[in-house]
This record gives sequence, structure tokens and C-alpha cells, in this order.
Amino acid sequence: MARINNHLVIMAGGVGSRFWPMSTAEKPKQFIDVMGIGRSLLQMTVDRFSGLVDNENVWVVTNKTYAETVAEQLPEMPRDHILCEPCRRNTAPCIAYVSWRIKSKDPKANIVVSPSDHVVLDVQEFRRVITECLQFTSDNDAIVTLGMKPNRPETGYGYIEANLSAQSLRNKEIFRVDSFREKPDVETALRYIQKNNYFWNAGIFIWNVNTIVNAFRMYQPAMAKIFEKLLPVYGTDKEQETIDEVFPECENISVDYAIMEKAEEIFVCPADFGWSDLGTWGSLRQQSKKDLYGNACIGPDISLFESHNCIVHTTQEKKVVIQGLDGYIIAENDDTLLICKLSEEQRIKQFSGQDK
Repeated sequence: MARINNHLVIMAGGVGSRFWPMSTAEKPKQFIDVMGIGRSLLQMTVDRFSGLVDNENVWVVTNKTYAETVAEQLPEMPRDHILCEPCRRNTAPCIAYVSWRIKSKDPKANIVVSPSDHVVLDVQEFRRVITECLQFTSDNDAIVTLGMKPNRPETGYGYIEANLSAQSLRNKEIFRVDSFREKPDVETALRYIQKNNYFWNAGIFIWNVNTIVNAFRMYQPAMAKIFEKLLPVYGTDKEQETIDEVFPECENISVDYAIMEKAEEIFVCPADFGWSDLGTWGSLRQQSKKDLYGNACIGPDISLFESHNCIVHTTQEKKVVIQGLDGYIIAENDDTLLICKLSEEQRIKQFSGQDK
């Protein structure tokens, strides 16, 4: 496997505002410093691939609204590797577009597809796992997805059922996938975690470019035809104009439904490197360093008294003093302050007016 052929694709078009008031539709969570370390989640995503993928092989698929933000946050990557979707069509058209675009430049490309807004705590183990998977897909007509070892009956993630008796002959850490399971209810999730062959679906995929292009040709021929026709315009000044015309013709479908649940050579690599999709304030608290009373504080000057199990995110230059709270979110951004029970955070959109 030649590192020069390794490519990283980051999907960064999400418009979610789950971390309101920090994140908004104008600046969603992938572009903000959620962890309070001076790097956005998008920047942290690129950082963890250091040593695996060269900057000139990093690609970001987003929408036009966020293109300049991506360019500002990732100045080291080529500007023409920021691909803009003219409208939202889920992950399959996004992946098809960038796959043909990469193929036009590097027919031997070996690709990792990653969300832009997840967190990984053990970066060294992450790099080891990704290296193993890239070696596997470099000379195999196989699709690999990462499966996170579950530590709780999580109902917010899809699950992967692995056949642990069907190890890959080339890598004993990689197994065949028996099935993909939708987000379960609590009872089903409890059954899953009592078994040792169910894993969270992290939405991280590894494949070589010919494998994924051929999969689209076989299972999504109409979509494949759209992007195959554009080979003469990729990398030219006509690319964006042409994409704007044809992209809305694509079916609105996820890559899971479009490809993963149909293809035969699907494998999973179970992994454990401290992963979270940071979908809630509660998950941010879980992934952050906590004091003896279960409080997670992100900010320069925070003092808590007689408080327990809170997440405080106040990164602007203000002194924050909190007394007598248990299980609360305290977050501020510019002229907005949020104080909300962690148990009620699903109502934040309602409180903020973001659901209008």
C-alpha cells in the first residue's frame, strides 16, 4: 500500500444545531470548538489522520454555505478539494460524487470516508485500526466499516451484526457483516450488548475507489450514470456549474441503504478507541474530563460549588460561578446563555426557537 494513494473524504454538510447556543444552522457543530481545545471538530478529524493521508489527498464534501468556513479552517488542503453539494441528497450521492472525482485524479486511490463531527479519544489506536483497514482494502475488492464496541444499550446508533466465525483470511481483526440493524428500542439494545457480535455503526468506511465505483454501478446504476458522465469536467471550471445541474436528479438515499445493505463483500473491523458522535450535551459530558462530583467544565474560569453531574461550556472570557445545580447544561455563546436540565435537552430546539 502506497501512502500516496491514501485519500480522506470528510462529509461536512450537516446543518444540525444540537449544541445550541454554540452551534447554529449558520455554524453547525463540525465548525466549532466543542472540546475547548482551540480546534474545531472538523480540524480534529483531519488531525487524527496525520501520518496516514497527505494534505493534498484530503477532500471535504459540504454545501456552498460552508465552503469558505472549510477553506478558513483547513488552509493546508487544496481549495478545489472542497466539493459543494447544491442541495441535500443524503450520503449516497455525496459519496458517489467524491468517488468519481477522486477516480478521475487517482485511479489507484484507497479511501477513508469519515463524518466531520465525531470525537476520538485514543488517536494512536485509531490510526492503527485505519492503517490495518487501508492495507486490507488496497488489494481487496471489499468494503470495510468500523464497528464500535458498545458499552451501554444505546438507542441513538445503528448496529452492525458481525459473523465472528468468518474472519478474513488476510486480517484476523476483520470479519464479515451478517446484517445492519436500525436504531433499536431499549429492550433490543439490551439484547444486542449482551452478545459479543453487535457493534455500533460509526459511519466510517474504507474502500478502494474501484470497489465503491463498481458497487454504485451495480446497485445504483442511475446514480452511477450521472457521475460517470461528468468525467470530462471534473477538475475544470465547469465542474460546479455541471454539478449544480445534475446533483438534484440523484435519489435522496443514504449509502447504507444504497450500497452497504446490498453489497456482498462487506466487512467490519471491531474497534475501541474512545469514539462518540457527540450527538448531545450528555455525550459531550460523558467524553469530557470530570471532577469528583461528575461535573465537566470546558472554559477558562469556571467555579462550581455544591453542584453535581453538570456540563458547563463557557469558553468566552467571563468568570462563571455556579452553586447548587445537579444534572444541568450551562452553555453560552455571544449574547445567549442556556441553562437546561440534561434530562430535558431534547427540548432545546423548542426552547431556542430552532424548530421553527
